[in-house]
Amino acid sequence: MIENLDSHLSDSNNSLPTREGGGRVRHLIILGDGMADWHVPSLGGKTLLQYADTPAMDWLARHGRNGLLKTVPDGFHPGSEVANSSILGYDQHLVYEGRGPLEAASIGVELGPSDFALRCNLVCIEGDILKNHSCGRLETEEGDVLIRFLEEQLASDPRYGGRVHFYTGVQYRHLLVIRGGDKRIQCTPPHDVPGQPWRQFEIQAEVPEAEATAALLRDLVCRSQELLPTHPLNKARAREGKDMASSIWPWGGGYRPQMVPLTERFPEQVRRGAVITAVDLIRGIGRYAGLRVINVPGATGLYDTNFEGKAQAAIDAFRNGDDFVYLHVEASDEAGHDGSVPLKLQTIEDLDHRLIQPILNEYANGDAEGIAIGLLPDHPTPCEHRTHTAEPIPFCIYYPGIEPDSVQTFDEDAARAGSYGLLEGDEFIKLFMSER
Repeated sequence: MIENLDSHLSDSNNSLPTREGGGRVRHLIILGDGMADWHVPSLGGKTLLQYADTPAMDWLARHGRNGLLKTVPDGFHPGSEVANSSILGYDQHLVYEGRGPLEAASIGVELGPSDFALRCNLVCIEGDILKNHSCGRLETEEGDVLIRFLEEQLASDPRYGGRVHFYTGVQYRHLLVIRGGDKRIQCTPPHDVPGQPWRQFEIQAEVPEAEATAALLRDLVCRSQELLPTHPLNKARAREGKDMASSIWPWGGGYRPQMVPLTERFPEQVRRGAVITAVDLIRGIGRYAGLRVINVPGATGLYDTNFEGKAQAAIDAFRNGDDFVYLHVEASDEAGHDGSVPLKLQTIEDLDHRLIQPILNEYANGDAEGIAIGLLPDHPTPCEHRTHTAEPIPFCIYYPGIEPDSVQTFDEDAARAGSYGLLEGDEFIKLFMSER
């Protein structure tokens, strides 16, 4: 594959190619969520990107131009909702509303002006300890049963005045909406505090006016801990030695964000675009950004996701007339949260071999002329740290005819020598969309 690509490139000129008949350039962003990492002693001091076998990523870096991107603005938590919308060029000071509204958009829940939407994890709490943020990989079908149970038991409870509703999302990630809720509360993402006493992170009001909302949420958490362990599904999981979904964990709350669609921000480049992901918050960002959602069978958000299916979905999207595709893969992020170096290495290599290489093969076959590729993670998720960090991440931009810089491999250290230097804010997306 690499040799064929090199041969194919030798026939290209130095201008950005267009579609047959003079059409416009199409743009593909390949996002490996959380695949950046720290230097790992057990890997000889290398990062996982440096240690992994990544011929396709390295090919893009060697034939493209590279740099570093600050995806988390100062003062913001390094969440995927912040990093991914920053990559798309959205000013977090203007649009940030937390993960809840993105979950709502993903599953088609329309928010009213006073609706306060929160991400609602189903988590495993054992004793006083938050064992994990995902109930040991709860399946969506199981989550749906438990969320419907909570809706039945709590939405009709007179003490909540009909203001509370639960909606099923994906796996352990769900949605809680409070009508008239106050977003000025302090919540901790559960994936930031595994193995710690959960009561240390109970929801608190940031201002006196928000205390009623904070108290309501604390009460919902306590009620969920009374109800969920009694459900037959959880009892069956316990008998099978699986983690129970023993509590809800609301966090990431906000109101409906005001995001200008990409078709309006880049009308010459994006007439129709798509997002491909297994993660609801990325679907939500895509919907608010004016992108259609492509669902790929077998896409799980974990190491067992359908890499080949996602690659083919991107190829088909361009063949069917899309100008822009945001192709998001969650697997490395989840492996980082698990703290598993071997699993994260596997997810990085799978992304390279099973997703990027098939897409690059389209170039070798002459079927993908006119497509510019941006490759990057959204943030680091170091296995040692087991949660997100805010360091700048490596990125690469490639299209046939681009003048390469001196970078030879795609990794955190090599990107520092890239010709783009350090970018932030909307500099990456503007550069990616306008590079000629």
